[in-house]
Amino acid sequence: MYKYFPHTEADLKAMMERVGVKTLDDLYAQVPEAIRFRADYNIPLSASEMEVRQAFQLLGSRNQQLVCFAGMGAYDHYTPSVIPNLLSRSEFLTSYTPYQAEISQGTLHYIFEYQSMMAELTGMEVSNASMYDGATATAEAMMMAVAAGKKARKVLVTGCMNPLTFEVLKTYALHQDIELEQLPVRDGTTSLADVQERLAEGGVAGVIVQQPNVFGIVEDLTGFAEACHEQKALFIMDSVAADLAVLKTPGEWGADIAVGDGQSLGIPLSYGGPYVGYMCTTEKLIRKMPGRIVGKTVDNCGQRAFVLTLQAREQHIRRQKATSNICSNQSLMALFVTMYMALMGRQGLKEAAEQSYGGAHCLCDELLKTGRFRLAFDKPFFNEFYVTYEGDTVTLYQRFLDAGILGGLRFGDGFLFAVTEKRTKEEIDNLVKIAAL
Repeated sequence: MYKYFPHTEADLKAMMERVGVKTLDDLYAQVPEAIRFRADYNIPLSASEMEVRQAFQLLGSRNQQLVCFAGMGAYDHYTPSVIPNLLSRSEFLTSYTPYQAEISQGTLHYIFEYQSMMAELTGMEVSNASMYDGATATAEAMMMAVAAGKKARKVLVTGCMNPLTFEVLKTYALHQDIELEQLPVRDGTTSLADVQERLAEGGVAGVIVQQPNVFGIVEDLTGFAEACHEQKALFIMDSVAADLAVLKTPGEWGADIAVGDGQSLGIPLSYGGPYVGYMCTTEKLIRKMPGRIVGKTVDNCGQRAFVLTLQAREQHIRRQKATSNICSNQSLMALFVTMYMALMGRQGLKEAAEQSYGGAHCLCDELLKTGRFRLAFDKPFFNEFYVTYEGDTVTLYQRFLDAGILGGLRFGDGFLFAVTEKRTKEEIDNLVKIAAL
């Protein structure tokens, strides 16, 4: 038999006698022969370490490395080299959840630091210990609003929301008896008048906006929080984490819940994950927040200690009454962004954001000069912008790919371009040169 299988011949014989079969093949007798795989697996019997490394290098070389000008929620930011090296240490990489505080002080400590940094970055009072990703964090905020709103079951969502996030919201709302209503887009932004009109109709638990929105526009959200609070609804903001280093924070806008993806804090694109969602809120809503919160205290010797200060107990023992299914978190990714923010510092975060802003505006100006592009909305934008194109977008997109460029995202009759601090002037000029052909 196979040396890595723990069962002996005697074990197998005893098990087969117990279930009433004579051979292992008898267990699959009901599986039609036509769909059973009988050939040998295309796997070498053995290989040296050098041969294995060469095989994976060859496989990796088949990937096409593109210069990324795409965004819409995932951005190609720089990752300091020290982070992957620290993150791959076994005490971080193999740890899971910190249920036993007496042996999890390191994990609890960095989660506490994560919470502290995210609360400061968003301008909110409390943060939980991270979420799966930005889309599910937004969905959890939607359910928080309904839980806090008691009888109110409607949630208003900006029409300027990332369509992928909105699809996740619809999936969560489907079996939660939540009514989602998407607000119309008014010149690339969300209209306060539309929000006030819908709120006046009653039954609204919360309003979700995105900042910057899906078109990259930085919206003026003056009066949104006040309008929501007048009608007993929660104001929820979904934001790209890195942008908050320079933009007005959700706390300053008067938001009740701040959510979004932390991928922009140095996490590589990595084919879509793993990423990390953040959720911050006011102290008033702390018991409606899913997940858990780590706090700092002292032990019986007066020494500093970190503990699970608050977690929704019904998520473990009264699951039928739980407001969320979030019991665990991607704490490894929370550690990733904690390291990133600690290494970059306030000034580093600000400089990266400012360079992204400058690069985006440079690219936009150069594209407009070609005469082939038009800025879809005359609104302020950050590091992402939407332009329409006078030509075949499919053909142009393929020209970008042929030149080794991920030329934004084809969106409607134009392109959504994003620029980060990694993009050089030469790369921007090359994209513009191809676009002008």
